[in-house]
Amino acid sequence: MFSLLSILCTLLYLLATGYITSRLFHSEGPNSRMSRAIACVAIALHAGILYNDIISDATGQNLSITNVASIVAWLIALSMTLLSFKQNHVFLTPVVYGFTSFAVLLNTLLPATYVMHIELQPTLLIHITLALFAYGSLMIAVLYALQVSYINHKLKSKQLALLHSSLPPLMDVETTLFKILLYGTVLLSLSLFSGFIFLDDMFAQKQVHKTILSIVAWILYTGTLVAHYQFAWRGRGVVITTVIGATLLTIGYFGSRIVKEVILT
Repeated sequence: MFSLLSILCTLLYLLATGYITSRLFHSEGPNSRMSRAIACVAIALHAGILYNDIISDATGQNLSITNVASIVAWLIALSMTLLSFKQNHVFLTPVVYGFTSFAVLLNTLLPATYVMHIELQPTLLIHITLALFAYGSLMIAVLYALQVSYINHKLKSKQLALLHSSLPPLMDVETTLFKILLYGTVLLSLSLFSGFIFLDDMFAQKQVHKTILSIVAWILYTGTLVAHYQFAWRGRGVVITTVIGATLLTIGYFGSRIVKEVILT
């Protein structure tokens, strides 16, 4: 049953993606109400699938690499859909919904198992929740950084068609980028802090790489924010550091787990 729901959820995400993309550069843009309605149904189905895959297991919580990737994708899709009620995110949502559809399908085709018992360590839930929200926020920041880069490129090349598209103003996108980057960095700080408090050893052999890469990413994000708010740093450098930071976090968390849970199984 849940395989059928996963396929339906994937198709709904793809339908929302295609619906938006088909009129992405039209002067009037896509029908936001319709695309949001489709996305909301997909997000609701996705939440039910996650519950079945993770929480309903009587032996514990299955926080496999594919389930975690699906959680992150769901958080990003939910956040971008909610944000779209206030701001124009037409350019970003096809990327978000397309990636989320892939995450749902991947979790269906390549299920993995990594059972944990969070009820035995309730404080661990705090660390995991902070880490997931931090990673999701910083991945959204990457999307905004890429949008800033794209709009900058179009403006410099003097493509007048951009003025008639549904893309938002550059300054609005930059402002939102730094807000999300700030929120994500604060969450990452809290995640690292909670890890040092609640976990036995953040520098144990099995997770030392994750800790070091997360700290390096935190330094990059913090330096970027300080440079922006103190010295008005913006533009290409911000885009590069944002992408590098997200890449480090992705390698730190997903790299070794992909090898252990997918390649070696």
